[in-house]
Amino acid sequence: MVVKVLVVDDSGFFRRRVSEILSADSNIQVVGTATNGKEAIDQALALKPDVITMDYEMPMMDGITAVRHIMQRCPTPVLMFSSLTHEGARVTLDALDAGAVDFLPKNFEDISRNPEKVKQLLCEKVHSISRSNRRFSAYSAPAPQPVAAPAPAPAVSSFGSNAPARPAPVPIPARTQASSPSSPAPKRKAYKLVAIGTSTGGPVALQRVLTQLPANFPAPIVLIQHMPAAFTKAFAERLDKLCRISVKEAEDGDILRPGLALLAPGGKQMMIDGRGTVKILPGDERLNYKPSVDITFGSAAKSYGDKVLAVVLTGMGADGREGARLLKQGGSAIWAQDEASCVIYGMPMAIVKADLADAVYGLDEIGKHLVEACI
Repeated sequence: MVVKVLVVDDSGFFRRRVSEILSADSNIQVVGTATNGKEAIDQALALKPDVITMDYEMPMMDGITAVRHIMQRCPTPVLMFSSLTHEGARVTLDALDAGAVDFLPKNFEDISRNPEKVKQLLCEKVHSISRSNRRFSAYSAPAPQPVAAPAPAPAVSSFGSNAPARPAPVPIPARTQASSPSSPAPKRKAYKLVAIGTSTGGPVALQRVLTQLPANFPAPIVLIQHMPAAFTKAFAERLDKLCRISVKEAEDGDILRPGLALLAPGGKQMMIDGRGTVKILPGDERLNYKPSVDITFGSAAKSYGDKVLAVVLTGMGADGREGARLLKQGGSAIWAQDEASCVIYGMPMAIVKADLADAVYGLDEIGKHLVEACI
């Protein structure tokens, strides 16, 4: 099936180059272009594309505002172009919150210097997100209800020192699509580690899960999100502000602690040893994913045996499956996000098809069930 694409950018050069790259794929058709967010909304309504590529900085209306309007009026998978800077990361995360599915770095030099690599990556992204669960009726303002959990001691942080109270869960746009039937509620166990792996759709999914956890959540958490090196620090800072638990980008030598989530740094690999110490290693060019869910899950299996609760959320591909296999062999528990609530049902599907999932839950159930399993 031919994928119809709307290209939105105020740069004539970039619109032409993106259109040329996409049009070279016989299964992609560029059905229109737009120079600003207002035009993008009009064209989306008129042309009903399968995918929209969107710039952020544009006259009249910026990309994030346009994405919000499109998600309300004609929900369509949106691929954002982003600069690889801290500010670019912040803006991209805002766009993902607004409803964009995925993003690519906007690097003019790469388009000129390595067109074949750029063409392959861009076309793969467009084909993948065209199949995403982003054509739902609308975004609804209400967020999932916070889970009922024991209130944390108000003046004591997870590090045992006086600290300001963490914020209450922050509303995140929820989908109106109903989830598929899920597994029964989990049984409680003294887990030594919760490990969560995800890719496309993961930033918003992680926010939805982690904002449901209380500050006194008893298990350490590690997060593996496929993301460029320039983005993970900004993402960790964002999660830390939104959540009642603490969140930081992992550094070599960090110690796992209850109530603390460590996010694997982009471009590197994160491993855990039996003493609860985090090791950050250079990204191996032979590996597709940096960070890789398989690498972190595998090290957790070696270090913690049957005391790990691993969760695989939305994302393309099958990263996490082999690491989950090792965890399963050691007696640990594996959860997968259900198809109905995934943006891309790739990574969780790989877990389910390999018969590794102990439970399959909708996204809005996972935080609640983590509390039930660990508190």
